[in-house]
Amino acid sequence: MTPVPVARPSSVPLPREWGLRAFDVVALVAGNAVLILLMWVRHGGLDQLDTVGGMLTGAGQLAALMGTYLALVGIVLMARSPWLDQAIGPDRLAWAHRWTGFATIWLIGGHVALTLTGWALGDGSNVVGEAIDLIAGYPYVLWAVVGFGLFLMVGLTSMSAARRRLSYETWYWLHVYTYLAIALAFLHQLFVGADFTHDPLAAAYWITLYVATAALVIVFRFGQPLVLYRRHGFRVGGVVDEAPGVASLYVSGRGLQRLPMRSGQYFVVRFLRREDWWRAHPYSISSAPNGAWIRFTVKALGDDTSTLPHVEPGTRVLLEGPYGVLTGAVRTRRKVTLIAGGIGIAPLRALLESIAGEPGDLTLLYRAAHPRDLVFRDELDRLAAHRGATVHYLTGRRGIDLPSDPLDAATLARLVPDIADHDVYLCGPTGLMVRTEDDLRELGVPSGQVHAERFAY
Repeated sequence: MTPVPVARPSSVPLPREWGLRAFDVVALVAGNAVLILLMWVRHGGLDQLDTVGGMLTGAGQLAALMGTYLALVGIVLMARSPWLDQAIGPDRLAWAHRWTGFATIWLIGGHVALTLTGWALGDGSNVVGEAIDLIAGYPYVLWAVVGFGLFLMVGLTSMSAARRRLSYETWYWLHVYTYLAIALAFLHQLFVGADFTHDPLAAAYWITLYVATAALVIVFRFGQPLVLYRRHGFRVGGVVDEAPGVASLYVSGRGLQRLPMRSGQYFVVRFLRREDWWRAHPYSISSAPNGAWIRFTVKALGDDTSTLPHVEPGTRVLLEGPYGVLTGAVRTRRKVTLIAGGIGIAPLRALLESIAGEPGDLTLLYRAAHPRDLVFRDELDRLAAHRGATVHYLTGRRGIDLPSDPLDAATLARLVPDIADHDVYLCGPTGLMVRTEDDLRELGVPSGQVHAERFAY
């Protein structure tokens, strides 16, 4: 099966605009943090500060409260809520989730160290003896220790050096243990924490936080894809080789003309087959929505992507999404430049097909190591001719055939002289994106006109 790309896609509904702003999210998170601080004060937190041991114990209590709160915030950030996706964007959500996770580990670790030291000073004992007494004498403290160990494991595997050595699937399933760690911490907080044992209102507040977090995960990570599958019955329509190591997956289904999505977005794709139903990957839409099928184009990078060419037509598919803000909705200027590196062409090819513009308004710069690595070259040439767009293919070896930075400021200025007046959409390997963003700043392109999404390819 080799479906023919459509030059003029039929109209499909656009995703709902929720109106939530990044400022609103930050204000909500900060407001709850202040409320937790005030509850700690209300429960006698400041009354402990008359001795060194009391100060350490009080600081440990506060660290536990804030660490637990940030753990819940981190889960919410990656619950794939459409509200947060639109307000902040997947790239920034992932960044916030990463650093929220590290802050959680430091705070929970601080809670352990400060509480043990403070109690030891108050009891006139040593830290080791105090730890043994706490584990043996208080309910669920041992469970909390196990939970902290799980948090440490997740944190260590999130560090760049470890992340580069792990496949996506291994990294993902290690992070699932975060849910277990939070559950263990909840039991410890429920039976030991002052909020639960002395203040029913505060207990209700914390239980609401836990329930709301769980509800967001259940609704958007499990419920939404099941509802979409029931409505559309997604199945693999075919797999087509595009370039060495690159294949396109065509997904068909019922009533796709009613599925809201935009060019530039992505779905999290899960094949419902025995050998890998438990794995899911984010795949970008590489063709404008047309109401007939959805095309994803993927480079073989990991355990699941390398098996994509072997997926049988008719295989059932779960789709989570659509996600991402690398769309025409963020456009601010009449002229647009699309800059793609490698498989980053996938969402930008869809944008080239559908983004509004008159002849001369659209420019595509496409960087690849070798001409054979160019994906969709025939399609891009046809689309450029149809839309009056300009396409530049930058192929060759860095520092030999091309400058060490093939998309340096001088090259960008030569190919797109008025680029400071363009919206620039950028997708590709992280190194290329970082260098190009620096070059765009050097050319005076305002940050609000640069749209980059590292998690969209």
